[in-house]
Amino acid sequence: MPAAGRFGLLAFSIMSSKPDPLRPHSSILTDGPARAGARSMLRPVGFSDADFKKPIVGIASLWSMVTPCNMHLDKLALEAEAGANAAGGKAIVFGTITISDGISMGTLGMRYSLVSREVIADSIETVSACEGFDAVVTVGACDKNMPGCLMALARLNRPGVFVYGGTILPGIHPGSHKECDIVSVYEAIGQHAAGKIDDSGLTQIEKAGVPGPGSCGGMYTANTMASAIEALGMSLPNSSAQIAIGEEKKADCRNAGAAAVALLKAGIKPRDIMTKKAFENAITVAIALGGSTNCVLHLLAMAHSANVKLSIDDFTRIGKRVPVLADLKPSGKYGMVHLTRIGGLPPLMKVLLDQGLLHGDCITVTGKTIAENLRDVKPYPTDQDVVRPFNNPIKKDSHLRILYGNLAPTGAVAKISGKEGLTFTGTAIVFEDEFKALDAILAGKVKAGHVVVIRNSGPKGGPGMPEMLAPTSAIMGRGLGASVALITDGRFSGGTHGFVVGHVTPEAFVGGPIALLKNGDTITIDAVKNELRTDVPAKELAARRKKWKQKKPVETRGVLAKYASHVTSASEGAVTDKNL
Repeated sequence: MPAAGRFGLLAFSIMSSKPDPLRPHSSILTDGPARAGARSMLRPVGFSDADFKKPIVGIASLWSMVTPCNMHLDKLALEAEAGANAAGGKAIVFGTITISDGISMGTLGMRYSLVSREVIADSIETVSACEGFDAVVTVGACDKNMPGCLMALARLNRPGVFVYGGTILPGIHPGSHKECDIVSVYEAIGQHAAGKIDDSGLTQIEKAGVPGPGSCGGMYTANTMASAIEALGMSLPNSSAQIAIGEEKKADCRNAGAAAVALLKAGIKPRDIMTKKAFENAITVAIALGGSTNCVLHLLAMAHSANVKLSIDDFTRIGKRVPVLADLKPSGKYGMVHLTRIGGLPPLMKVLLDQGLLHGDCITVTGKTIAENLRDVKPYPTDQDVVRPFNNPIKKDSHLRILYGNLAPTGAVAKISGKEGLTFTGTAIVFEDEFKALDAILAGKVKAGHVVVIRNSGPKGGPGMPEMLAPTSAIMGRGLGASVALITDGRFSGGTHGFVVGHVTPEAFVGGPIALLKNGDTITIDAVKNELRTDVPAKELAARRKKWKQKKPVETRGVLAKYASHVTSASEGAVTDKNL
């Protein structure tokens, strides 16, 4: 018989037997005489005869010594493995990548950061589908890990749970004895450039800022996304507000492994959980916490993978009625560890539920609804001020502002806490990349009243939409946070604060209006009218457009080139599989 015929009959014999309902994928790979080869390969990695009758649970470990955020995840993945095995599954731990924003920030390497989200999602999908996993647990920490994991779980639509690796403990500055973190280090660079601290002072903060394992300690992107995912229903209650090195986090991992098996038995899949109402819950919680602008980008991408219609305008709609309640860094004074010490996220979610701001009927990975999970949650202690009472908010509506106008026809994203004021008008000082902007800020060329414009940093133009923590921290460090604004078609670290607008779309690379700005143009950021505009007349902008020419692609080979050729606008989540 020709080879093609033999393989055709083999495929038919494999698929003709009815899969085990608790092993819908693994039984196809491991059952029957024709699958002896697969079983032979699995025995050396720990399978016994009995294990071939158990559902296979993939444990995606994003462990890496690349970053302190992820350096402990190998041990947490083993806890999840133990939990899945104890619940009657057979777990297989596998790895995927992570990158470090904090290390690559301010370099060309930062272009790979957002790209890594897609690589993570692709790799988890690839391994899980290829190896026939019946359920999946993902263990991630650094901020691109989380949306990447959720995008994969949504695509696969196999029972799954996300586990957050936990937050880092704060560093203690040896001189002031005040708490500090990685953002403190970046802001110290600006202080050093301004002569406010010397070399020794910079070294002190450098050594103190990151004391051990865990994700960056404020309500930056990692903690924002962990909290949003818990509100989405895809992680266990309070998974988001746990310290990375605590016993509580180990128990969370074991429980997640068991929960994946329970979800398989109950027939509950990620897209049953990741509904439009669940995404609205995630947005609500991210706003109440004063979370990162990156949550806009990532929730849009996750919703796309789950086939849920979510748009940037949903953030405006929801933000009109949701206050900012948590006094957390970067705009506030507390770190994530302080939230863990008063009870974590559930008491805040209970407040929001009681105020009618959460959909309590959304199902979660516990198999119960949000309302059922929160039923017995106790309120925060009365003597804490980390989370404000609902009737005394930090801001009565959202700090995440979706801006439109003649500089952002398809939208931009600002994080304006109100402490900076609600409007800013200044003159443009234009830079074609963040490196030239950073040099100018550190050299004192950026003055009060400037609006720093950093362009060609979008998903296509960067390529990769790098974060601008280095220039925004330099502005803060030089004491210009209240008198200088910054707009970009790139994005911001969750640690950024000040009068900043990112995700300006269309981006400069495709001819968006930001590409037409010149030094001295007047720019207004208005967080009341939700506008981003320039006073340059339409006729003048049209004349400039006629002279504009698209830049040649920065990269023509490799992952950045592939990303740039497929990626959508930031206003659509910067995903790479929408137009395939």
